[in-house]
Amino acid sequence: MKALVYHKPKDVKVDTIPDPIIKDSRDAIIRVTATAICGSDLHIYNGLIPDKQKFVVGHEFMGIVEETGTDVQNLKRGDRVVVPFPIACGQCYFCQQQELHTHCENSNPEFYGPEGDLTKGKGGGLFGYTSMYGGYDGGQAEYARVPYADFGPRKVPDELTDEQVLFLTDIFPTGYSAIDWANLQGGETVVVFGCGPVGIMAQKSAWLRGAGRVIGVDIQPYRLEKAKQAAGSEVINATEQNVAEVVRSMTEGRGADVCVDAVGMEADRSLLKKVTSTLGGQVGSAKVLEDCFDAVRRGGMVTTTGVYASYHNNFPLGKFFDKGLGLRGGQAPVQRHIDYLMEVVRDGKVKLDDIITHRLPLSEAEHGYKIFNEKEDNCVKVVLKP
Repeated sequence: MKALVYHKPKDVKVDTIPDPIIKDSRDAIIRVTATAICGSDLHIYNGLIPDKQKFVVGHEFMGIVEETGTDVQNLKRGDRVVVPFPIACGQCYFCQQQELHTHCENSNPEFYGPEGDLTKGKGGGLFGYTSMYGGYDGGQAEYARVPYADFGPRKVPDELTDEQVLFLTDIFPTGYSAIDWANLQGGETVVVFGCGPVGIMAQKSAWLRGAGRVIGVDIQPYRLEKAKQAAGSEVINATEQNVAEVVRSMTEGRGADVCVDAVGMEADRSLLKKVTSTLGGQVGSAKVLEDCFDAVRRGGMVTTTGVYASYHNNFPLGKFFDKGLGLRGGQAPVQRHIDYLMEVVRDGKVKLDDIITHRLPLSEAEHGYKIFNEKEDNCVKVVLKP
């Protein structure tokens, strides 16, 4: 089959590799009909989360069931399914009692542990996300093996197209989790830093959960324009204005009720700060999280779906303490929210495919990575068709 294979940072290629096979009685083989490039894929592409092994990239995919293991009774050949990006068993303590499926105790047996460290003690398995997260091949391919297929994949209603539901794999549940963690009661002012795919989904989710005002922040004008169009948000260009000052001016001097970091460690920063971070052993920057602490009101809530992979010096713990902030973040528990969010999409309450700017065949995946990574051609979201 054809698949996009990671070789080394900045080097991904569409190679011909063996088709996946059933390895466990709870497996399924999916013929991929749609897949997408995620901002998290760029962390691998840019070497921030490196790997010495080759593997198939991609954790946003859906398709048609081709084959199932003997213990998969809820799916059959021909079913169209969307696949959550966390690989979760559905039976362990974190899956059953906590609904924290990205912390599954069984899906990453080699590197799982309580530490949460950069090089040891990682969480549950993820599709296409390096050896540290289970070493599973991803879905930017013609076919994919799906472990625990009796728990993860969800059947798609016939009336919904692939593009209408594809983002239930990750970015819509991820954006929704950022808002769910904040426990909105209605009427809040929500500021989302980052108007990429996850940031726009967080903005859509804020409206869904009853926010009174939603503001998107970015440094790219084309992303700000997409946030206005797709999410109906007010926007702030962080290169032109002091975000915290603007937000306070919009909220009687207090600041936002909720700030969401949808950028993470790849925040834009100066060359000097990049060098300083490298010398300090830090991966990327925590600048956007710090900006959230500035713009949120006292007693407010900050959530982060932006990925962070290491310790960061000079973390503003004093500001966190003085302002009495709440802080929550992590990988989204997709299986917890996907059924509700599928209904939301089916009922027409939220539209997901309006953020797609590029549709490419899998054979052009390398080009898709380049334009997404380098922010060329007003690229917000790339969908690949195997």
